[in-house]
Amino acid sequence: MNARDYAIQCIKDEAQAVLDLIPKMDDDFDRAVELIMQCKGKVIVTGVGKSGHIGAKIAATLASTGTPSFFVNPLDVYHGDLGVMAQGDVVVAISNSGQTDELLRFIPMVLHFGIPIIAMSGNPQSLLAKYSTCHLNVSVEKEACPLNLAPTSSTTATLVMGDALAVALMERRNFKPQDFAQFHPGGELGKRLLTTAQDVMITEHLPMLTADMHLGEAIIHVSKGKLGLGVAMKDDCIEGMITDGDIRRAMEKWSAEFFDRTVSDIMTRTPKTVSPDTKIADVQKLMNKYKIHNVLVVDSGNHLLGIVDRYACVL
Repeated sequence: MNARDYAIQCIKDEAQAVLDLIPKMDDDFDRAVELIMQCKGKVIVTGVGKSGHIGAKIAATLASTGTPSFFVNPLDVYHGDLGVMAQGDVVVAISNSGQTDELLRFIPMVLHFGIPIIAMSGNPQSLLAKYSTCHLNVSVEKEACPLNLAPTSSTTATLVMGDALAVALMERRNFKPQDFAQFHPGGELGKRLLTTAQDVMITEHLPMLTADMHLGEAIIHVSKGKLGLGVAMKDDCIEGMITDGDIRRAMEKWSAEFFDRTVSDIMTRTPKTVSPDTKIADVQKLMNKYKIHNVLVVDSGNHLLGIVDRYACVL
């Protein structure tokens, strides 16, 4: 086999290892979810070596999806980090063999605090499984490594089990995109779900028109506004809106008569509007639904506050 063939076989082996987890899902998984749901403190994930690296990722995933959690290396516990644990916490302990010495020496300290242990290992008969409150079986038939030595399929299976735990907890908590955004305020999703129309709307030099304004004059206002639209106003309230597309179509329709026509002849009398506190993600959905490039931001009295254009939705 060439290099690519080995790589393809590796992917197949790891994919199969993940699928093999399904029949191993039992009541202990449900118990693990309930333990974390009832946890009054923190979820402390721990593991050594490659299991530790996987544990750190699982802790990060749990933390970003609504479960207060962090990773602790059991080696650090012997040097002062024991203070991070308290009654009310839950420990997720990871070891493929379930016999890792550094991890097992950490277990009596956990039990002394009366903290429940969720074990993830590939050996249901191990000491770790024996002393755990519930055991998640992540055993694999073989590693994807051609020597069957390097942690490959086993670490993938463990990572997937951690993701399954996080997703199950999200469902139990009815975790919404808005909740996710709260934990990711700096990301694109967070910005779209937390930013409002008021935060991005244009408020200066708005292209204001009147319904009886001739289209020749309206073109000038629309051009100066640089938004591709003009808003027809009367007594500070919106009467309608025209776009540069409306103007082009009117030119084609009326030719020489175009300059005799007024804004009222072509304006949309019910333009799409949003309130100032509308999330920018919802504004984007509105634009996509109606295939428009701008929405008007109005108050409860239909007074124009600003305009949001499509570019403002690209955060």
